[in-house]
Amino acid sequence: LWDQIEALARVLRPLYDAIATRILASEVLHADETHWLLMQKGGSKKWYVWALSTAEAVYYHLDPSRSKEVAKTLLGDYRGVVMTDGYAAYQALCWTGSTLRLAHCMAHVRRKFIEALPAYPQSPAAIDLIGELYAVEKTLPALPGASGPEREYSLSVRQQIRQRDSAPRMQALHAWITSQSALPKSLLHEALSYTLNLWPGLLRFVDDPRVPIDNNLCERDLRGVVVGRKNHYGSKSERGTQVAAQLYTVVETALKNGHDPRDFLLRATTHALQTPGAALLPF
Repeated sequence: LWDQIEALARVLRPLYDAIATRILASEVLHADETHWLLMQKGGSKKWYVWALSTAEAVYYHLDPSRSKEVAKTLLGDYRGVVMTDGYAAYQALCWTGSTLRLAHCMAHVRRKFIEALPAYPQSPAAIDLIGELYAVEKTLPALPGASGPEREYSLSVRQQIRQRDSAPRMQALHAWITSQSALPKSLLHEALSYTLNLWPGLLRFVDDPRVPIDNNLCERDLRGVVVGRKNHYGSKSERGTQVAAQLYTVVETALKNGHDPRDFLLRATTHALQTPGAALLPF
C-alpha cells in the first residue's frame, strides 16, 4: 500500500504545487499549524503541519520546525493579508520587511477571556462585546469568489455595516481592556495583554471587508489532520511526511470544491499520467 501511495504522490506533485500557487494568488489567506509525529527508532520527533487555506483550497506542508524561516519559505513575497492566531513567527516576518499584512483571530481572543472567566467575573464584559461582533458578522452578505459587480457590491455593503456596527464595538472593547488591571501571569492579565498586543491585526477586519473576523476556516481545515493522527499517530519516514502533506492537500481541496475524493483522485491521476507535468485542478 505504501509503495502505491508513494508512487501516486509523485504523479500528483504538479497538482500539489498548483494548489499552493492558487492559494498564494488570493487576496486573503489563512494560516495555522499543529503538531505531527515522525516515528523513528530511538524515539519519535515532534514535527509540525503548516496549513495555508482559502475558501476553495488548502495546502499542507510538514516540517521539523515551527520557526519564522518556514513561514517565510511558505509565504515568500506574498503581498496579501494573512489571517493567523497570535503565533509570533508571522509577526517576526513583518518585522523583517515582509510584504504581507497580518490580520488576527477574534476567536482566539474570546477563548482567552473564557479561560479567565472562572476566576475573573469581569470577563463577560469582553465576551459579550465579542459576541455582538459575531452577531454583526451574521448580517453581512456573502462574498462571491469571482470578481465582478456582485463582489464589488458585497464588499461595499460589508464595509458599511462593519464601519457602522463593528467599529463602535471594537472601540468599546479597547476602552474596556485598557481600563482593566490584573496580576502579572494571571489568566486575565494574559487575555488583556494578548488582545492589546494583537490589536492592529484584530482591527483589520473592520477596515477591510475582504478579511474575516477569525481564523476558524483554517482550524477546520486542520481537523482532518488532528483526527487522523489520533488513529495513525504520524509518519515513519521523512518521505512519509511529504506524501501525507500532498495527499491531505489534494483530498481536502477536492472536498472543498464538492468532489468525491475517490473519483477526483482517479481523474486527476489519469490526467497526470496521460499528460505528464499537467494538473487537473479541482476549482
